[in-house]
Amino acid sequence: MTETPSDPVAQGVPAQIPEALAVPKARRPLPVVWLIPLVAALVGGWLAAKTILERGATITIAFASAEGIEPGKTRIKYKHVDVGQVTTVALARDGTGVLVTAEMVKEVDPYLVEDTRFWVVRPRIAGGQVSGLGTLLSGSYIGMEPGHSGEHAHEFTALKVAPIVTGDLPGRQFVLRTPNLGSLDIGFPVYFRRIQVGQILAYELDEDGTSVTLKVFIHAPYDRHVGPNTRFWQASGIDLSVGASGVSLQTEGLFAVALGGIAFETPAGHAGEAQAVPNTEYLLFEDRAAAMRQPDTRGVRYAMVFNESVRGLAVGAPVDFRGIPLGEVLSIEVELDAKTNEIRIPVEVVLFPDRLRARNRGDAAPQDPKAVVDALVAQGFRAQLRPGNLLTGQLFVTLDVFPNARKVAVDWSADPPVLPTVPGNLAQIEATLMSVAKKLDALPVEQIAAELRQSLASLDRLLASADKAVRRVDDKVAPEVAATLQETRETLAAAKRAMKAATDSTLAADSALQAEAREALRELTRAAQSLRSLTDYLERHPESLIRGKQEQPQ
Repeated sequence: MTETPSDPVAQGVPAQIPEALAVPKARRPLPVVWLIPLVAALVGGWLAAKTILERGATITIAFASAEGIEPGKTRIKYKHVDVGQVTTVALARDGTGVLVTAEMVKEVDPYLVEDTRFWVVRPRIAGGQVSGLGTLLSGSYIGMEPGHSGEHAHEFTALKVAPIVTGDLPGRQFVLRTPNLGSLDIGFPVYFRRIQVGQILAYELDEDGTSVTLKVFIHAPYDRHVGPNTRFWQASGIDLSVGASGVSLQTEGLFAVALGGIAFETPAGHAGEAQAVPNTEYLLFEDRAAAMRQPDTRGVRYAMVFNESVRGLAVGAPVDFRGIPLGEVLSIEVELDAKTNEIRIPVEVVLFPDRLRARNRGDAAPQDPKAVVDALVAQGFRAQLRPGNLLTGQLFVTLDVFPNARKVAVDWSADPPVLPTVPGNLAQIEATLMSVAKKLDALPVEQIAAELRQSLASLDRLLASADKAVRRVDDKVAPEVAATLQETRETLAAAKRAMKAATDSTLAADSALQAEAREALRELTRAAQSLRSLTDYLERHPESLIRGKQEQPQ
């Protein structure tokens, strides 16, 4: 097959038409004025992107009330640094609170975890401390405390009360349990050796309603003084006690006297122990005496039946032995014996045997407790009611040995066992007074009164007779007595005159007595002169005492 050459005419294309060429359209230059909005758009886009990138999370906080919170004005602060701002405030769907929406800064996004806490900061006085005073001028703000959870969150429930201590403060938290709160409150101080070392963080009533749980915070470095055996007690008011050494007044300070507080101390035998771990639970005692008392690990219940008034005896009253407490009263009841129709008052007590130490000699085995009690009862071991305070009339139970007590035995079949008792001192005094009253009633008072009246009448007649006799004696004897006194006066006057005459004659210058006295004085003078001459000679010639006086040569 032969190839046919291409023919432009045959194909219907003119042969002389030139080929068209495309010419590009000329571009106009962009006006300079358009550069300004372009730059503004670029800057706006950059700022928007930066804002979006730097904006933190949006969170929702549930509050019980929106008091002090204003959209667009209320700030969220951490360590007094703004970390967010409230944008909207809306009522919760159930109407029980409000929902606050806030925009946070990006730097706090890592701190927004499940246990992060929020609260409203307002002026507050708690435990003698004033906080939030700056909000009086700047207004309330929302405080924030980061948590330690690893789970991020964007919905939170605010605290009803601002915390006293934030989590970043060095120290440890402990838990205290007490039957009643007393005068304690949040923010009240905790003392150690009268130094304020902590505060009460919170308290709540237990679910069963039998006790109150408190949370306290002890600042560092004082928290190292809290050990496993540390004792806590309420330091409210004044601890006034009167003992043998006088009046003792103890208090932790004027603030504790006015309001209250908590104090703690470790007993001497447990000092230097390891530190307690955080959130360790302790009992909160009523006072220091109860806190430092040696704990009793084993108690034995007994019953004591009294046939006298127990007015003034209360539950918790001590049971002691010669001043040493061995237990306390658990209950006081009254019962009727159906067989004898006798009303008795059983008092149940608990005794702590560990307080009564027994010393065994050698390797002797310890005795049976029942045998020990039986032996003591056989020696006169009894229980007795005694007054503990004459002003208040309080009674306590004392255990002592009464050798003259009636022989009885312990009723071990009863539950609890019954210990024998003896009447108290007041009962004995009352019995003695009743016995004396009965004896006085038995006396024949009327007969004695009649005899006494007769004796008084006889005595009256005797006194009348004596008066008459005295009058007769005065009439007869008085003149003779007066004459005798006159004669006595005359005799004394004569004796006085005689003595005066004798004295005058003796002292006269020419009397014989005076002459004899002068002669005696002259003789005495000559004797003195002779004695002086002899003394002078012996001083010059002491040998004359042996040889005698030597003759003087002519």
